Amino acid sequence: MNERSVSAPSGIPALIGLVVLLIADIAWLIYGIQNKAPWGIVAAILVGIVLLVSLGGFFTVAPNEGKVLQFFGKYVGTVRDAGPRWANPFYSKTGVSLRVRNFESSKLKVNDLDGNPIEIAAVVVWQVVDTAEALFQVNDYEDFVHIQSESALRTMATSYPYDSHDTGALSLRSHGSEISDHLQKEIQDRLASAGMKIIEARITHLAFAPEIAQAMLQRQQASAIIAARTRIVEGAVTMVEMALDQLSKRGIVQLDEERKAAMVSNLLVVLCGERGTQPIVNTGTLYN
Repeated sequence: MNERSVSAPSGIPALIGLVVLLIADIAWLIYGIQNKAPWGIVAAILVGIVLLVSLGGFFTVAPNEGKVLQFFGKYVGTVRDAGPRWANPFYSKTGVSLRVRNFESSKLKVNDLDGNPIEIAAVVVWQVVDTAEALFQVNDYEDFVHIQSESALRTMATSYPYDSHDTGALSLRSHGSEISDHLQKEIQDRLASAGMKIIEARITHLAFAPEIAQAMLQRQQASAIIAARTRIVEGAVTMVEMALDQLSKRGIVQLDEERKAAMVSNLLVVLCGERGTQPIVNTGTLYN
């Protein structure tokens, strides 16, 4: 079922016309009573009832709102023109907000692709684009959005690891834009038949579950230390190679293999050590 747009006449002219007709009907009723005309009195009463019932056809459409019209359960159409409107008084009129809305999911505890328990939450920005589908395809479209969004978040979280150990691989922590796009598409696929549009979906909370948080923190620290040490060693080896090459080219000193090995060892200790080195200066040998 898709939305059908219908137009409803402006309510102000209709209200003025009904008020004029009611005044004329009252005058007719008074005239019938004064002249003791029973058929005129009955006709005036019937017309008055019809006019009073017609007053029930007035309704107001707010900006960014749609009024869904039904005639004894049959869908007639949706009025989106803002302002006072008038339609068949026997139409039921249900308002559906077309404004942009958002909600933040609760913190969900799920397992990532590696099986690690994590806590994750997201904020979803959504909007109704088809009032007929939103009202008739699902029982409660707001509740439907919340449940399906959390379900999509669970599914997405199990498709990626919390943190990737391979350079360039997607992970929940390091690739926020790609993860948000995947989450938005996942939710949109679930809500497409309900007349909803997902404008944005982003992760607002991401952490390891408390029972493994300390262990995973130690693993992250170890990984960071190993990565830093690797960079330090690479830089130190490059510097040692440069030093030996410059000494050889400039002819400053001639070193045999044993002295080269000793020099390389000393330089690596200096460059890779965590603490500052304390040089020892050899000023000669003291003989008695």
